[in-house]
Amino acid sequence: MFLEPLVPADNGDLPGPLLTELTALYASNHAFFALSGDFPDPGAIRTEQVAAALADELATPGARVLLARSEGRLVAVAVTLDRHPARADDPDPWIGLLLVDARIHRAGWGRRVAAAVEERFRAAGHAGIRLAVLEDDPQGLAFWTSLGYELLDRRGDLRHDRPCAVLRKPL
Repeated sequence: MFLEPLVPADNGDLPGPLLTELTALYASNHAFFALSGDFPDPGAIRTEQVAAALADELATPGARVLLARSEGRLVAVAVTLDRHPARADDPDPWIGLLLVDARIHRAGWGRRVAAAVEERFRAAGHAGIRLAVLEDDPQGLAFWTSLGYELLDRRGDLRHDRPCAVLRKPL
C-alpha cells in the first residue's frame, strides 16, 4: 500500500477515471454518509458531488487529499490538515476524513492508512495528531480509540455543528 497526493489538473478538474474510482469508494460508504449528512442522497452519490467535495477539501489551506492504493486499486482516501481551520491555538495537524472502500472493511486498511498518515506527521516533527468523530458514530469512535486516540473535547463540527468527539493521539 502506498499513499499518493491527489493532484487536480491545472484547470482544477480530476481525471475522469480517477473521479470514477473515487465516486465508487465514496458511494460504497452510504451508511457513513447517511449518518454524516454530507450528501443529499447517500444511496446515490454522484460524480459531480464527489468532485465538489474534494475541491472544497483542497481549497482549505494546508489540506491534502491522500489516495491509498494497493496493487493499483484505490482502497482508501485520507484528508489531512496541517492545522484546524478555525482554531489557530491548536498546534496539532488533523485527520479530516479517513474513508476506506466499504467492500473491504475489516481487512486492516483503515489501520494501515492511519499509521501511514501518523508517520508522515511524525516525520515532519509533530508531537500529536487530532481528529473529530461524530458522536452518533460508535463504530468510528471504537476504531479510533483502538488505535490509541483519546477523548480531548466535545464540540460541534464546523460545517453543520453536529456533535463530535475530538480525539488526540501523541506521536
